[in-house]
Amino acid sequence: MEVYGNVDELASHLGLVESRLDRSLKDVTEILVRLQDELFMLGAELATPKGAKLPVRRIEERHVQRLEEELDRLSAPIGALGSFVLPRGTEAAAELHVARTVARRAERSLVRLAREETLREVLLCYLNRLSDLLFALALTVNRAAGFVERPPDYSR
Repeated sequence: MEVYGNVDELASHLGLVESRLDRSLKDVTEILVRLQDELFMLGAELATPKGAKLPVRRIEERHVQRLEEELDRLSAPIGALGSFVLPRGTEAAAELHVARTVARRAERSLVRLAREETLREVLLCYLNRLSDLLFALALTVNRAAGFVERPPDYSR
């Protein structure tokens, strides 16, 4: 199923980000490792055959709430953006931007699956908020490295 592969690819990108991350960003590392665990929980639920008992550890509303809290905390020092920014910066931040796009793809594939079978709404909410958090993490990593974000130049 397409969504399994997308979720697995996303977890792998997060591992790649962690390997490229400045070791001083311990809070970001902790978030990434936890997100990988949560993606495996999500994948396990999706892989559970219909009618079988769902895994004990599942994505719940509290996981979505934590994503939102982390998003708020990380976004506060950055402030509101006046425009789009180019997906670039440090290796780790650029990889976080790739992970963000994979999260969006996973979300779209989950929406398609939800049209065919009954899924818990919290799974869709989780992937939606996750992609926003990955964007905030990319900006946070760039900010810590002193990288200045740049909007697209539409005059070219």
